[in-house]
Formats: sequence, structure tokens, C-alpha cells
Amino acid sequence: MARSKVVSLRECFSVVRDPRREHQRFHNLWDIIAITICAVISGADNWPDVEEYGRCKEAWLESFLELPYGIPSHDTFGRVFALLDPLSFQEGFAKWVHALVEATEGRVIPIDGKTLRHSFDKAKGKGALHLVGAWAAENQVLLGQVAVDAKSNEITAIPKLLELIDVSGAIVTIDAMGCQKEIAAKIVEKGGDYVLALKGNQENLAKDVEKLFQEAIENDFAKLEYDMCRTEDKDHGRTETRLYYVIDIPKEWRERYVDWKDLKTLGMVLCERQVGDATPTVERRFYINSIARKAKPFARAVRSHWGIENKLHWTLDVSFHEDASRLRTGHGPENLALVRRLAASLLQKETTAKQGVAGKRKKAGWDEDYLLQVLGTALL
Repeated sequence: MARSKVVSLRECFSVVRDPRREHQRFHNLWDIIAITICAVISGADNWPDVEEYGRCKEAWLESFLELPYGIPSHDTFGRVFALLDPLSFQEGFAKWVHALVEATEGRVIPIDGKTLRHSFDKAKGKGALHLVGAWAAENQVLLGQVAVDAKSNEITAIPKLLELIDVSGAIVTIDAMGCQKEIAAKIVEKGGDYVLALKGNQENLAKDVEKLFQEAIENDFAKLEYDMCRTEDKDHGRTETRLYYVIDIPKEWRERYVDWKDLKTLGMVLCERQVGDATPTVERRFYINSIARKAKPFARAVRSHWGIENKLHWTLDVSFHEDASRLRTGHGPENLALVRRLAASLLQKETTAKQGVAGKRKKAGWDEDYLLQVLGTALL
């Protein structure tokens, strides 16, 4: 699928609806969004930071923004982002991602959740914001996110997220929370395949799969159609060996588990970890899949799943201090979280600076030419 050519971030976010009444619009909405994007990339972690960035960079910002009343106050930034409809803001984000990401067959899209730990408000009885996001493993870009309703959980949020993103031709991976019949059916309906981690929340199926693989190992997979591959990682005195097995679902199971849309294969990862001279530890993880009986694509999907945790969530906490954020008003936490994810994606894709994301943020704050390089497209 060819990607759309979008010439600027401004064009991408032109679809975002301004939530303010006309007589309250002293500052242009695009000016507010553009300053926030530039500021967050350049090291700003809260609204006072965003305002200070704008004032320090006002002469440069005036070269491509209108700024009819100068730089907005931090209260204005906070108020506007608290009012912005997250779905409308997602539209602009989705247009940008569509321009950035090449859709290819067999790509892996991990889906996982993250809690903004300090976004709770005890006085108002408001719990911490929990977001479910989809990650393009090959492109290292967030494809979309959905906030989990306070009275719900990821099971209800994931189908909403799947409505926002394109999974056609992709392998969607989800941990055990998302191992649900309705979610599997939704992925297939949208043209994708699934690799779903299996645990006790699907008790009968989990027991059957574990028993089947236990018997298969004891009998050296005799009379079973299977595929297997092996990987080995060595780092700082630790060796991890992983064996990936994929077998066809037994014929006698097909009627029993007919409600699992397009369920074709079962997977197991056997991981042995050796640290120094200590006794090795062994762990087994089980999966249900709609993909064919090929071990290498299965292994790639399983390993890619941890990218959203290791490359996005870790970066947000360490380089963007997301867990320390105390933003709580309106839609502000969700919308600023989306800006952080946009910034993290852009900084990770920029490879000319040989330093980590935190260092790249500083460099972007010091050097406008580098910031424009990170953005990868004109702001105008």
C-alpha cells in the first residue's frame, strides 16, 4: 500500500477542531499546537516549560507562525489542550503517521497499555489515566492510542483502537489481557492476523495448549506437524536461548474452539536463561495464532511485541519523565501524552545524532536546524 504524501505537520493537524468560542480565540490553534510539539521535542515536560520555550524561541517561531498576540501563557496552553477533543486530535496524528509509515505486508503491530502514574486526582475521585497504544515495530512509530474508561479496562479499549488504525496485512500482537474472542475476530475483520499471549484468563484453552505442548516435548513432537527455530543472545555474562515452536491446531479442537476466528496454529516459546555459573532458569510462554505454521514469523512477532515496552514506554518514562507528570485537567493528560509519543517517535527515527533520546531533546532545543531535521517535514 502506498503511503500518502503530506507536505507539512500543519496540514496534518488542520483537521483538528478548535474547541474555543470565537470571541475567546486570541491565539491561533495551530500556533498553540506547533509551539507545543517543538517544545516537547526540545525538552519541555509541562505547560510552564512550553511557555518558557516559546518566549526563548519567539523570534524563530515568528518566522513560520502568526503569533498575533505573542506567546500564549502556560494557562492558555493548558486550557486549550484540556478542551481539545482527543478523537479530533487523533485525526491529525493519524494523518501524520499515515504520511510517515510505509504499510507493508507482514509488519508487526504490538498493542499494549501504559498508566500515567501521577495523573490521578484524589480530590475529584479521578484515577490515573491508562492508555492503550499500537506500535509500528518496523517504523518505531506510535500508530494510535485510546484512553481506557475509568469504569472499564483494556478489553473494551482495544476494539476502539483497532477502529482507528490500519492493520491490513499486519500481525497484531497483544498480551494475555487482550486474548479475547471478540478482539481476535476484530483483527481478522480488519484484514490482519493475530499472535495472542495465552494465560489463565482463558483457563480451559490455556490448560489444553500447555498439556498439548508438554506431551509434544515428551514425545519429541512425533506425529505432529510443527516448525521450530532457535535464537541465542549473550550480554554481560548472561545467555538467553529461545526455542520457538509452532504447531497446527489439532483437528479435534476445531469444533471445540470454533468461536476463535481463523485460529490456525498454537505457539510456544521455551526460554532458558543462564547468568554466570548460576543454575539456569527455564520459562515457557504459550500463544494462539491466526498465522501459518512458520516459526520465524512467529518468533519475529513475539520478539517485536516488547518493542512498545522497551522502545516507547521506557523512553517516555526515562527521557520524557512521563510517570512524574501531574497534569490532570480535562483531556490535557491524554492529548499531551499523544504529543510526547509523536516526539518520541520522531526522535527515535532521527539517526544522524549519535546519542540517546534525552540528548537529542537537548540538541533540538539548542539547534533549530536540528529540530527541523527531527520533524522531517516543514512546519508550515
